[in-house]
Amino acid sequence: MPLQKVLLKPGVNRENTRYTNEGGWYESNNIRFRQGTPEKLGGWGRISSNTYTGVCRSLWNWTTLTGANLLGVGTSSKFFIEDTGAYYDITPIHTTTALAANPFATVNTTTAVTVTDNSYNPQVGDFVIFSGATTFNGVTISGEYEVKTVPTGTTYTITSATTATGTGSGGGSVAFASYILHLGAAANASFAGWGGNAWSTGNWGGLGYASTSTLALWSQWNFGQDLVFGPKQGKLYYWDATPAVNLAVPTTVTISNATPAVVTLTANTTTPLVSGTAIMFQTTGALPLSLVPYTVYYVTQVTSTTYKLSTTYANYVAGTFIATSTAGSGTHSLSPRGIAVADLPAASSVPLQQNIILVSDTSRFVFCFGANPFGSTTYDPMTIRWSDQESVVEWAPAITNQAGEVQLSRGSKIESVLQSRQEILVWTDAAIYSLQYLGPPYVWGNQLLSDNISIASMNAAAYGSGIAYWMGKDKFYKYDGRVQTLRCDLLRHIFNNINTSQFDQVFSGTNEGFTEVWWFYCSQGSTTIDKYVIYNYAEDIWYYGSMARSAWLDTALRDYPVAATYVNNLVYHEYGVDDGTAAPAVPIEASITSAQYDIGDGHNFAFVYRMIPDLTFRGSTSGTTPQVTMYLQGLNNSGSGITQTGNANVVNTGSAPSVIEVDEFTGQLYIRIRGRQMQMKITSNTLGTQWQLGAPRIDIRPDGRR
Repeated sequence: MPLQKVLLKPGVNRENTRYTNEGGWYESNNIRFRQGTPEKLGGWGRISSNTYTGVCRSLWNWTTLTGANLLGVGTSSKFFIEDTGAYYDITPIHTTTALAANPFATVNTTTAVTVTDNSYNPQVGDFVIFSGATTFNGVTISGEYEVKTVPTGTTYTITSATTATGTGSGGGSVAFASYILHLGAAANASFAGWGGNAWSTGNWGGLGYASTSTLALWSQWNFGQDLVFGPKQGKLYYWDATPAVNLAVPTTVTISNATPAVVTLTANTTTPLVSGTAIMFQTTGALPLSLVPYTVYYVTQVTSTTYKLSTTYANYVAGTFIATSTAGSGTHSLSPRGIAVADLPAASSVPLQQNIILVSDTSRFVFCFGANPFGSTTYDPMTIRWSDQESVVEWAPAITNQAGEVQLSRGSKIESVLQSRQEILVWTDAAIYSLQYLGPPYVWGNQLLSDNISIASMNAAAYGSGIAYWMGKDKFYKYDGRVQTLRCDLLRHIFNNINTSQFDQVFSGTNEGFTEVWWFYCSQGSTTIDKYVIYNYAEDIWYYGSMARSAWLDTALRDYPVAATYVNNLVYHEYGVDDGTAAPAVPIEASITSAQYDIGDGHNFAFVYRMIPDLTFRGSTSGTTPQVTMYLQGLNNSGSGITQTGNANVVNTGSAPSVIEVDEFTGQLYIRIRGRQMQMKITSNTLGTQWQLGAPRIDIRPDGRR
């Protein structure tokens, strides 16, 4: 018989049995398809060896006017700016309190320190910055600490860097505690019992009230060269990227009391501070005069290098400056941390809370999806508010501006938003809307696109090649002018093995270089992302695999897509061919398995004795010996030899698989396979290997009916 070509259908299909999917592929991992044939995914390598704190959930890339290429990195613990591989903490400060005298207590020969604060009680895992405390019992409490336990409503514990030499209280009388913004959990966690929810919920004498801890999520968007960002259901914050606040070398100022009753700053920078700018001081020691660390002050320029301070923007306008009778001086850094938009100059009616932030491409409006309506302090998850055009601070609607709001009606809360061509797509938990700019007096108008749909999470939608794709609670969708269900060859495989309690963790992103949309999700029983599924919209095919990521961003401003790992660093994807999450790099295990297909007509036994593998290793690392392993197995009956859920007692009636090592010099192979059907598997797990399968040929001869 002549050589028979083995050319299988592109994509992976698990909607039917292995035998029904004859002529196709059934399993995959770290595989994609290029023009119909499978190949190994590209590798990934870390941006730098530096790490951040927490699990990253949000990435955003933009450039400043000075050419800095920045990444906003929102995690479950903090918010960072990545710049040339370094991570700078700009997490906003929630509040700063002046502690009572001697607020710290130590126990001899231990590192645990108990802090007393009658004004604020943090939660376990929160971070706090102390300044101004004096040394006692061999311990100096200065800088940032993590809250370890919270024994009472007025005390909590931290861990000192040094061991205490005595038992007792200390720290002096001028210590401050600056509490970093509290976020949420790294994963949704259901809990029940007393304390499982708010006081007075549930029934007395019955079971405790069940609740779920909130997943920490961020949204962010650049406003010009600056950044607007905030945690889900938190305040709106602003980060100023002007050269006056340099991340690597913070601007320092010398504080003095040169004029009686007036505080004067001398800035050690060639870039003047603009009058009216909001600033904060960061310090590990005590600030002079009556200044408080991480508290917003407004500057007024006096000369080219000297400034005065006001406690409020109104005082700055009125020329009322900080007065003090206490002399003092010192050199301190300006804090690069984000500042609440409500604290910025001329802020008016800024939303108290927001669910999602977006800055429109049309006329540059700042949006808060889910907010308190204008004139109300009650949060409404279906209200959309927007600022005046080209403004971050003006949110009060007036005849002289374009600020405004609208309330959606279908659903109970806004789940997700996406900027698309000439419109903003808005998902609620029951519908999808289009938000379009109309101009004054209505400014923005909404239109219902489809009802009775779902979306898995805030980050479950992606926009590729002019079409919006998203994962729902039980299917996939697309919007290309009309909302449609997206055909999926892996539907049951995904939704029968997904942790529905962790839907909030689902996120998506594009990989435009390969015309792909990726979704990452938690498999059944897992509380961390461990699975992915890919839709190739150019070829209309699906494939899947296992990968641990927590965020993804495909950006044209960098050479490669960026992803966040669970080892607290960022990696570039399609970078090399190996797993460079850590150093040294390790191989990526890639595999793909075919469905069962007939040998010949399938009613007679056949004997396969020769194979031409047709594999290319283009892209493999120079100096390596790339190779793959091919498994070929002959099967006697449909479904034979396959052990899977619900079929654990199946008897293998086929022959043992032939294991073939194939490298770049392999031309043909002699094998021994007998059966009615055959299945093929290709795997690789060696350093420097990149491969693509072509159309293998097999040499077959008849071998009887038994």
